[in-house]
Amino acid sequence: MLKDKIIEIFVPADDFCISFSDCIQHYRLESNEIKHRNRKASLTDSEIIAILIFFHYGSFTNFKHYYLHYVKAHLSDCFPGLVSYNRFIELQQRVAVPMMLFLKMCCLGKSRGINFVDSTHIKVCHNKRIRQNKVFKNVAERGFTSIGWFYGFKLHLIINDKGEILSFYLTKGNVDDRNIKVMQSLTEDIFGKLFGDKGYISKALSDLLFADGIQLITKVKKNMQKQDLTATDKILLRKRAVIESVNDELKNICQLQHTRHRSINGFLFNVMSTLAAYSFFTKKPSLNIQMEESKQLYLAA
Repeated sequence: MLKDKIIEIFVPADDFCISFSDCIQHYRLESNEIKHRNRKASLTDSEIIAILIFFHYGSFTNFKHYYLHYVKAHLSDCFPGLVSYNRFIELQQRVAVPMMLFLKMCCLGKSRGINFVDSTHIKVCHNKRIRQNKVFKNVAERGFTSIGWFYGFKLHLIINDKGEILSFYLTKGNVDDRNIKVMQSLTEDIFGKLFGDKGYISKALSDLLFADGIQLITKVKKNMQKQDLTATDKILLRKRAVIESVNDELKNICQLQHTRHRSINGFLFNVMSTLAAYSFFTKKPSLNIQMEESKQLYLAA
């Protein structure tokens, strides 16, 4: 069954890498003076991407242990050109651009008019070890959430009612959820209604999104005037916790957050492969709106 999942990941990744390589060859500027080396590695780009993504499907918490004791021991028939662990870490650097484009073009869903926005913190070390951390020095920042202070980054997400990730944005830990630049980038391909928590209350942000055809709906604070919402909007606002379920799966199932990163590149690869792995989940937290609509039509008939 696990090998079937590998094939399910590898096939679209391989199709994308082939088209990406053909596109690069077509638009590359040729020069007679400079000769480019084009050696073929033992592992193709699609195989490297598939191995990186498949890590988030098992119970592994350490990528080195996963590669040495699972991939090389049990998946050698699927990947006959396996190399040493150190060589694999070197090879994965070359798939950074293809993997990011594969995530952006093949792993994201489409807006259906009902969208949910939220952010989740990504710790890179314990608060007591902030001054000792050298990997993310001058890169990560301290931030504050409802559970307290942390040191690391924030992952901003927008999902649809089917639980599919529509867009994402990675920022430092001290960036506000209502940041205009972040929200403009997140909502480029979004339309309809956007439901968020109280952290997104902002008249300037609401007016900006409304000009783009997006209605921002949030819960109000105690000292604010109640919103005039329809019954449907009130129900959907209560269902906003679906995006928190997505964040929970990303962290507790896909290993989005851990404190063993040895490089910034490794951290970014972990974030990209986590989001890509989630897109291949057969069951995602969703609202089953189509099922509810069919029930209403059945009762009306």
